[in-house]
Amino acid sequence: QVQLVESGGGLVQAGGSLRLSCAASGRTFSSYNMGWFREAPGKEREFVAAISWSGGRTDYADSVKGRFTISRDNAGNTVYLQMNNLKPEDTAVYYCAASRYLELEKYDWTDYAYWGQGTRVTVSS
Repeated sequence: QVQLVESGGGLVQAGGSLRLSCAASGRTFSSYNMGWFREAPGKEREFVAAISWSGGRTDYADSVKGRFTISRDNAGNTVYLQMNNLKPEDTAVYYCAASRYLELEKYDWTDYAYWGQGTRVTVSS
């Protein structure tokens, strides 16, 4: 089992940057593929990015490619989401999650077993 706690959200102007962190507890963190999702008001939770257990492979939603970077530090039990050139449409609550599967290409929130409480990101225009 993995417990997840996100941090790093806040208010930023369009074009700005934020770095989200997700601290994990549990000895098996390094065996999980990890993902970031987001949920905007009135919208369904959507996939943002994922990273393999080793950190060697990543995957991104088209809407964030070239602007967001996911990374992980298995020694420190932490996953990161660096968000650059933020846009108002990036405004959402961001969640990190641990995948149920070995395959990295999992895009539905039901594919993920463990979730953090979320951190809010607001991008002003």
